[in-house]
Amino acid sequence: MIEFQQVCKNYGGQDVLTDVGFRVSPGARLGVVGPNGAGKSTLFALITGEISPDKGKVTIRKGARLGYVRQMVLPKTDDQALIAYVEMAIPELGEMERAMHDLDHRLHAGLEADPAPALRLLGELQTRFEHLGGYEMRNRAEAALSGLGFSVADFERPFVDFSGGWQMRAELARVIVADPEILLLDEPSNYLDIPAVEWLQKSLREFKGTLVLISHDRFLLNTLTSETIEIFSGKATRYSGNYDYYARERVQRREQLLGAYRNQERQRQQLERFVERFKAKNTKAAQAASKMKQLDRMETISVPAELVSPGKIRLAKPPHCGLEVVRFEEVGYSYDGQRWVLRGVDLGISRGDKLVLIGLNGMGKTTLLRLIAGQLKPGEGRRVMGHQVLVGYQSQEFAETLDPARTVYETLKNAAPDIPESAARALLGGFGFSGDAVEKKVAVLSGGEKIRMAFARLLAKPPNLLVLDEPTTHLDISAREALEQALRAFEGTIVMVSHDIEFVRRTGARVIAMTPPGITSYAGDYDYYHEKMTARTSGVVRGDTAAAVAGEDRRAKRRDRAEIIQRFGKIRRELEKQVRLSEESMPKLEKEQAELVTKLAEPGVTDYMGINRRLYEIQIELGKAAERWEKASRELEQTQKDFETATSGL
Repeated sequence: MIEFQQVCKNYGGQDVLTDVGFRVSPGARLGVVGPNGAGKSTLFALITGEISPDKGKVTIRKGARLGYVRQMVLPKTDDQALIAYVEMAIPELGEMERAMHDLDHRLHAGLEADPAPALRLLGELQTRFEHLGGYEMRNRAEAALSGLGFSVADFERPFVDFSGGWQMRAELARVIVADPEILLLDEPSNYLDIPAVEWLQKSLREFKGTLVLISHDRFLLNTLTSETIEIFSGKATRYSGNYDYYARERVQRREQLLGAYRNQERQRQQLERFVERFKAKNTKAAQAASKMKQLDRMETISVPAELVSPGKIRLAKPPHCGLEVVRFEEVGYSYDGQRWVLRGVDLGISRGDKLVLIGLNGMGKTTLLRLIAGQLKPGEGRRVMGHQVLVGYQSQEFAETLDPARTVYETLKNAAPDIPESAARALLGGFGFSGDAVEKKVAVLSGGEKIRMAFARLLAKPPNLLVLDEPTTHLDISAREALEQALRAFEGTIVMVSHDIEFVRRTGARVIAMTPPGITSYAGDYDYYHEKMTARTSGVVRGDTAAAVAGEDRRAKRRDRAEIIQRFGKIRRELEKQVRLSEESMPKLEKEQAELVTKLAEPGVTDYMGINRRLYEIQIELGKAAERWEKASRELEQTQKDFETATSGL
């Protein structure tokens, strides 16, 4: 279907591809991986003919229909309605439809002297039109647009009215609807939320043609591809499995080659020492010459370079805060005072929670994050922040908040002027900026480096509540893995939005689903949420009978209740302990206070100053103990109410 033969491509003196050769068979499902800038998109540009190789040859099966979705949409001035734009995914269909209408009109009007040839041509056109799916195109276009998050009201809006991200979705729908023989997708999950990624994955699993996928999305790579090509250091290396297989196999191959290389080097050194020692001796000259020939015949073992590490992300231990981090009571928000983005939102976030917001774009995920972070104030209801909660908020537009003219070090110091230089350099080192790297200008940083820079700046004043909006944007796979490891190990509280399903899975975050104008809180992680949603949409959970469905529903409710009891039990025990300690400390302090007052009244007392100082301290300690008792009791009461709300109906 596609063949690369010793292909070379050079940009500005840099070899992007060197003697690359591989073949893609019909029906193959190929994932293309590698660091940012390695040449993956160059591969696609060579296949489509947008660029030509400097050397070698790229061939595609003659007549094969090709579909291609780029990372960025090309500028368009098309004022067609969205549905019409997607419907015309195969331009040939439009030409055929016009030809059929023209023939039909001529036949009905009696304009053909001999109608037989016209009828034969009309039949051929209709057969071809049906084969290309022309009669189903409207339904397929509507299904694709709906699956990618467009509303029915959007269908008649002009294509050019949509933002770049939504135009990318429309391009994706258009290519999928065209059902090409070869489908090239370059980062198709960019700009997609999780429901749209799930729809795309399901659609591509049903695709019968040849799929070549460039992606940083491990969920798509693992579920859609059966072969992997790594583009790295100008080379293309093939692996006969999906991304997880590739990740394991690459390490094993490198270790084996490294072992063989070391053995060869030891053998080479032994031979060289022998030749050097005995080449001048008559009795050993023949052996030395033989060893020299052996050296010349040795094929050098090439060990692939290690993939460039993004640097380990180390999140500092967060400062202590209360058990309750944020509480929403009937919170609502509207940008224009008329249409409510969120309304009636009740939400409790406890210390150590890791939460992910899931929902279609436009359902209020970013708005809810901004309300949690305190960037927005509720239009109605109450937002209550917990004791000593420090918020670290990273928006989708984090890159725009970094001054490109500043260095990495200057950016950090600007965020935290009081941080000592040694501490600043240590923090930056933890994010992969060590030595001279701290003097790099922000303008030259890669997407992954900017993410790490943003996190370093965020943690210059360590927060205990991290609020992250699409933190994996612009990150390659290795950088995403480094970030998810850091978030898993973080001891504070995290609330985030991410469209990367594998990232969400591996951080173990509990799901809050956006169900406008409110939210639905799930007691488990993404897989638990997905299981619930699948059961809800299919109407069947492990069986076809109503009894089986009801039985599974009861079991699910018991699991939900058990998980909620466990979660709230931990909070309740901690609060009850605080109440108990406060209650125990106050009588002891009051007893000591009474004893000191009695002592003051006794004759012969000389240490009036010491006793009065202690009485003053006791008064302060009693006030603090009472405050702790009151706060813990109030939180305990609220926890009980939250528990009753969460378990109602279970």
